Amino acid sequence: MRIVSKPPSERRPQRMADLSVLPVFFTLTGKRVVVIGGTDAAAWKAELIAATGAEVHIYAAPAGTEEELPRLLAADEDGRLIHHEESWTPDCLEGAALVVADAADDEEATALVEAARKAGVPVNVIDKPAFCQFQFGSIVNRSPAVIGISTAGAAPILGQAIRRRIETLLPLSLADWAKLAARLRDRLYETLETGAPRRAFWERFVDRAFGNAPEVDAGEMLLAEASRIGAGNDGTRGRVTLVGAGPGDAELLTVKAIRALQAADVILFDELVSDDVLELARREAKHILVGKRGGRRSCRQEDINAMMVKLARGGKRVVRLKAGDPMIFGRGGEEIVQLEAARIPVDIVPGITAALAMASSLRVSLTHRDLARSVRFVTGHSKSGGLPEDLDWRAVADPTASTIFYMGGRMAARIAERLLAEGLSPETPVAVASAVSRPDQRLSQGRLADLEKTVLEVDTTAPVIIGIGGVFGQSAGAAAANLPLLANHAQ
Repeated sequence: MRIVSKPPSERRPQRMADLSVLPVFFTLTGKRVVVIGGTDAAAWKAELIAATGAEVHIYAAPAGTEEELPRLLAADEDGRLIHHEESWTPDCLEGAALVVADAADDEEATALVEAARKAGVPVNVIDKPAFCQFQFGSIVNRSPAVIGISTAGAAPILGQAIRRRIETLLPLSLADWAKLAARLRDRLYETLETGAPRRAFWERFVDRAFGNAPEVDAGEMLLAEASRIGAGNDGTRGRVTLVGAGPGDAELLTVKAIRALQAADVILFDELVSDDVLELARREAKHILVGKRGGRRSCRQEDINAMMVKLARGGKRVVRLKAGDPMIFGRGGEEIVQLEAARIPVDIVPGITAALAMASSLRVSLTHRDLARSVRFVTGHSKSGGLPEDLDWRAVADPTASTIFYMGGRMAARIAERLLAEGLSPETPVAVASAVSRPDQRLSQGRLADLEKTVLEVDTTAPVIIGIGGVFGQSAGAAAANLPLLANHAQ
């Protein structure tokens, strides 16, 4: 069958998925905020708002004041808290940026919301979501870097758990780096042009920010680096990063892969890369499909190579996003040769290859010490589309190995026939997987003599991966049945 080359096609990133709430941040420095109520809950909200530099007016009669408010007022050294020992009235809302209230009942909450609406002020009634125009989420404070977490009131405990997870990932020194960036921002932008120079600078800045705390001379060092980049002496050349997208589940991406996706100007992605993985990329990046599928109209490898060189020479940060691992049947080696010949810097970010994802889904060890002495990754078809004839098929038929055939679905019958001819037992366990790690994953296990039937049970259209060897026995008993075979082979 003659396969016609398909040109690369640009694809728009997926639109933003539905949001339960819109995350926004209020700048409240020097602004008037009204807090109503003398309860501890109201006092805690007043303390939080005062931390933003707001002027907080608290309306609470002494009789309704609990323990927390007197403590808070006594500790107010900046004069940000102003206590009005009286009940609220609609007039006190005029000119406020926000209103937060701990209402005694729904009747008072209704009156508050109506007064706030007439005054044009957003209102939050504590613990009464139906009366809130905005919500407070869990906060991770690395100010000026601030992270707010909301579950839209559905599961506050979950929001707190997410906050704890994030806090463990963000060093406390991140706040110092963020303050340093704010202080130097104007001078940096005078030095660095919009586009690649700024991107190069800030990506290096981020690497430092997630490392050690800034040293005394960190500001001078950053300005010097910005000057070098601005003069074109450092960091403004384009480069290409070959990134393994894994088998499909976005959670299997490495942190380094995500960082590469979020730093890219252009992403050239394979047809097998899942939408969930692409969703993690920088939204401003251009997405170009350069799909390659066996037996289908595909982009020519020469065109993909030329595109990467052209984009990188234009100063772009290019991610070549490949399903699985870029160095396992992904033609990564050919692309590296072409890029290095063009003097384009190349980085490689490994990914989880489909064989490992299949083993994980089946809960098998590819190197079980009683069943396998080695692992082989083998191509299931040749350049001409038939069975590879330049393989050492006698070695591939080793019963002490776990053998994984990639791109072998259409060749399943011939693979089985060849392995049987080389002496591999018809009872050798096999496993077949398609869409491994994805929601539509399909798995099937059987024996070598029925390999073609097992492949057809899984899928006749999607790319499949085939595992052959004792480790793919359907049960512990089936695996144990292969032990004598291994022992005999070893002798």
